[in-house]
Amino acid sequence: MFYFEKLNVYQASLDLVNNIYVLTEFWPKSEMFGLTGQIRRAAVSISLNIAEGSGRTKKDFRHFLDIARSSCQECIPLLEIAKRRGFIKISEFEKFYMAFTSLARQISALKRSINP
Repeated sequence: MFYFEKLNVYQASLDLVNNIYVLTEFWPKSEMFGLTGQIRRAAVSISLNIAEGSGRTKKDFRHFLDIARSSCQECIPLLEIAKRRGFIKISEFEKFYMAFTSLARQISALKRSINP
């Protein structure tokens, strides 16, 4: 087992990716290479950066965690656009907004715990 697989934040990021795939499964097919693909890539990027960074130096890991947190932030306007286009309900937007906010906080906490 790799180190990153033991991290709660990594496991939470995988859960969120799965939930994003479920959420976007029935979005318009015309959005497959637009909004759907973009939010999926951004969500997947979170776990990928946690994994990749964990195999690097502490300094590099902190940088990869910054990128992972930025990917969380990238998902927020994508969710907002989906809400405005009528692809998701306000309740779904709020649920995912809170999930990405929570994950971003977890990533920040992990970053703070890594001594430079």
